Amino acid sequence: MKVKILAILSLLLLVTSCGSRKEIAYLQEADQIPLEVLQQSMMPANTVVMPGDLLDILVATTNLEASKPFNRMGVLTEIASNSYNNSNNTTNNSQNFYLVDQDGNIEFPVVGTLHIGGMNKKQIEETVVEALYPKYLSERPSVDIRFRNFKVSVVGEVKNPGVYTSLNERMNILEALAMAGDLNITARRDNIMLIRLNADGTKNVEVLNLNDNSLITSPYFNLQQNDIIYVEPNKSKINQSWTIPPAVTLALSSIGTLVSIATLIVTITK
Repeated sequence: MKVKILAILSLLLLVTSCGSRKEIAYLQEADQIPLEVLQQSMMPANTVVMPGDLLDILVATTNLEASKPFNRMGVLTEIASNSYNNSNNTTNNSQNFYLVDQDGNIEFPVVGTLHIGGMNKKQIEETVVEALYPKYLSERPSVDIRFRNFKVSVVGEVKNPGVYTSLNERMNILEALAMAGDLNITARRDNIMLIRLNADGTKNVEVLNLNDNSLITSPYFNLQQNDIIYVEPNKSKINQSWTIPPAVTLALSSIGTLVSIATLIVTITK
């Protein structure tokens, strides 16, 4: 009899452990994905400009004085101090960057309004060059563009919820979760909500499954700036946080009091 009980307990333990792995392990059997499929899907999409983005735009020519009017004063200061190529040294001074307005426009020195909404870096570069050469500059300038605000927000069942910034203008969902300290054990891994703001102002809401290896080849594996990731708690966390409503507590207390009074009356009248 004892042997049967031990066998049953062992079987239950095995089933429980298998179920737990299926709920917790990331990208299960990802090593089974063909290499050619991975190579085609891992390239991140070009980041496009959205309203509210902050950009550094550096215009350079062989004649520094000729290109000077087309650069913000803060950028010129950084160039003079040889710190422009170090992203960590750039400051958040409003003189350094361009804020994209709700119509996708920026105000560029001398030129005026430039519409760059929905463009990637290469397209912005071409737009700036066409605006400056040959009308304002006698040589074709070099244009360097950088996003200052490539950030994503991670909230919910993670160790360190917050807003996280990428210095190299790219981030995938696993990197974002790693920055947030990874998921808590009480987090659902099969129902990660991704809220994405598109360049035209619309929003998409996608549900991602970290357990599923197809996430690697998903177009949502690589994040875009301003993405929001919400990690939902699992049933055990929800059950732990459940409390009896105040009205029910008051009713139960009142019933208990009435029962006590009735018991006292019955005892006295005997």
